[in-house]
Amino acid sequence: MRVRRYSIHSERTYVDWIRRFAKFHHMQSRADMEGGEAKIEAFLTDLAITQNVAPATQNQAMNALVFLYKKVLEQPLDEKINAVRADKKVNLPVVLTREEVTQIIPLLEGANQLIVRLLYGSGLRIAEALRLRVKDVDFAMKHVTVRSGKGAKDRRRRLPTPATGVAAPITASVTTTRDQ
Repeated sequence: MRVRRYSIHSERTYVDWIRRFAKFHHMQSRADMEGGEAKIEAFLTDLAITQNVAPATQNQAMNALVFLYKKVLEQPLDEKINAVRADKKVNLPVVLTREEVTQIIPLLEGANQLIVRLLYGSGLRIAEALRLRVKDVDFAMKHVTVRSGKGAKDRRRRLPTPATGVAAPITASVTTTRDQ
C-alpha cells in the first residue's frame, strides 16, 4: 500500500478490515481465501444486518477486501458481489452555534485552547492543526500553510480574524517558540 502511496490511515483501516474478515470466516491459511466473492458477500451482509453499520463503513470494508483479493492475492473477482446494503441513516449535522463556541473556548487552557481556536477560525482538520510548525505560520501574509494535508496536498488557509481571538495567542506562542 505504501508503494501505491496510500495514506497510513488507509493502510491501518484496510488491515483492520482484513483481520475482521479473516476472523469472521475463521481463516487459518491462504487456501481459506478461495471463493472470495461469496465470502465477501457474506461478510458485508453481516455488517449491514447484524452489526448495523453505515453505508460508508460497508463501502470501506468492501474496498479493503477488493484490494486484498485483486492487488495482494492477485485473484480476480469475476462474479458480482450482491451483499445486502446498509441502510442510510438520515442525521442532521451537529453544529455549534456561535454562542456555544464562545462559551466552550474559554473553558479550555493553553495549547488546547489555541488549537481549538485555530480549528474554528481557520477551518483546519485536527491532524493538520497538530502537525503545524512555526515556519508554517506567516503573519505578514496572514495565512497558515498546511503541509501534506488530506490527499497529501499542501494548501493555505487564512489566519483567523482578530474577532476569533486567535491571532494574539498564536503570535505569542510562535514568538516564544522562535526565541527558544
